[in-house]
Amino acid sequence: MLNRLRRRCVRTYKRLTAPRVITNVRAEAITYLEDLALIDLTRFVRQLERTGVQGDLIEAGCALGGSAIVIAHAKQPDRTLRVYDVFGMIPPPSDKDGQDVHERYEVISSGQSEGLDGQEYYGYRDNLLDEVRSNFNRHGIELERHNVHLVKGLFQDTMNFDQPIALAHVDGDWYESVRTCLDRISPHLAPGGRIVIDDYEAYTGCRTAVDEFMQQNAAKFRTEQHARLHIVRNP
Repeated sequence: MLNRLRRRCVRTYKRLTAPRVITNVRAEAITYLEDLALIDLTRFVRQLERTGVQGDLIEAGCALGGSAIVIAHAKQPDRTLRVYDVFGMIPPPSDKDGQDVHERYEVISSGQSEGLDGQEYYGYRDNLLDEVRSNFNRHGIELERHNVHLVKGLFQDTMNFDQPIALAHVDGDWYESVRTCLDRISPHLAPGGRIVIDDYEAYTGCRTAVDEFMQQNAAKFRTEQHARLHIVRNP
């Protein structure tokens, strides 16, 4: 079923032209997402604006900022975008993550991970927060004027919401980070809002966190398969 839905998504997106900002962030190698996933984010942010779903936008885990820049271009300037990241070395996995995750983290923590297009891996950079700010500015997003807030720290220390959320893009990789995002974001997700899960098919920990969450919250949420798995708040 998922493979059939994915093929349908690919056919749909092949008929679309990627916005220039997607071409630019991909050319600069400041995002790990492929064109289809970035078009997906653009499409659903614009849909929220058209249909009037209220709430902030959340980017949880931004690496070099490419996908957050795409979201910022798609939204209206008065809608808040909050970008959460440690802006440095990512935290280690837990015993809820599978062997694949622990092997991947061993490569990262040992200094052997290669960045995009042969660049230095983003987690090894001392000035990552400044680089992300610079990337936003270079792509025409002035943080204050476009209502974009960069929030540095672990998700469990920084995610405290008291406002509705319209869409969240969760790129947390491991079990604990993804589960924290789901638990902190979902109570505030507006009806019709959605959480885009970046790594459901990439890492066992992410998949476990999502599967557990859906088993516990199936009455309030449903999943949809687009370029990535979406968790959607029921009306």
